[in-house]
Amino acid sequence: MKVRNILLTGASGKIGIAALPKLARAGYSVRALEFEEPVEAKGLKGVEVVHGDLRDPALAPEILRDVDTVIHLANVKENRELFMRTNVEGTFRLLDACRECGHIQQYIQAGSDARAGIYYYPQPIPIDETHRHSGYPGYYPLSKILEETLCEQFAIQYDFPITVLRFSWVHDEDDILAHVTLKEPNFGVPIWKDWAVKPEQKKFFENDLDGVAKLVHPGGKPGIRQIVGIKDVVESIMLSVGNPAAVGEAFNVSGPSPFSYDVLADYVSKKLDLPVVDFEVGEYHDFSISMTKSASVLGLHPQYDIFRIVDDAVAFRKAGGKRTSCKYIG
Repeated sequence: MKVRNILLTGASGKIGIAALPKLARAGYSVRALEFEEPVEAKGLKGVEVVHGDLRDPALAPEILRDVDTVIHLANVKENRELFMRTNVEGTFRLLDACRECGHIQQYIQAGSDARAGIYYYPQPIPIDETHRHSGYPGYYPLSKILEETLCEQFAIQYDFPITVLRFSWVHDEDDILAHVTLKEPNFGVPIWKDWAVKPEQKKFFENDLDGVAKLVHPGGKPGIRQIVGIKDVVESIMLSVGNPAAVGEAFNVSGPSPFSYDVLADYVSKKLDLPVVDFEVGEYHDFSISMTKSASVLGLHPQYDIFRIVDDAVAFRKAGGKRTSCKYIG
């Protein structure tokens, strides 16, 4: 498989922003699709920025000219009015145009661990690629399952060359600090203020004090989850592009191991000199992600554990980094 020309949708999103320069510097010619937010391509050779809306029936055939590989990242999140037309219909139009044009060698779909329910359901064993689709309530996980189902059927019905990368919760900039500390901005769930029931918890929000949240189950056992750093996400894309072994397969893309909230809270507490505050969250189940298939087939060996993710986030803040605006907190 010889990949030269790539269509990258969602090029102005979190993953697209990080992936575009890596693809360009690797020598690919990239057609980067922008929708609402502008794509930053200054100084990147071989990048063509095009503006368009995947809901437009005429767009997909036009932007697929001379393309041999598609990386489909574009997605809206918890938007009841848009998710069916943008995520589902937009993905269908793109897939169907790819099938009709006849020159697409590989189609890489951005999936999500949300399709497996993660913390919402009991997960007694690590979530691997054979785990059934079982999204938690919400439009985003529903759309990711419908997108994957479209991909699965195009692969079955038309022998279309699909690769699905199921990203865990992606962290960049100071996301992990926005998640685990008590002051805004909030990022992801739980929203700690919603679980502040004791006076010692409420005082932080009433007095605008900062602290570090430690999620615990009823009984005090710390919660466990698995996330992924943006650099490991981009690495999974680079390892998949033009890789014949990736065609027809779905892969988990997560960090090297799960983490426990007590370990995270203690580490951030020392880094930021903030107190640790316990929050008992009853609606939460521990989970971990199996990376065995991704390691053995793609050669993906994630480098960013929870400590490196925190270290990068602290460095981002110390350097005066301006947090990218986020329309959806998770």
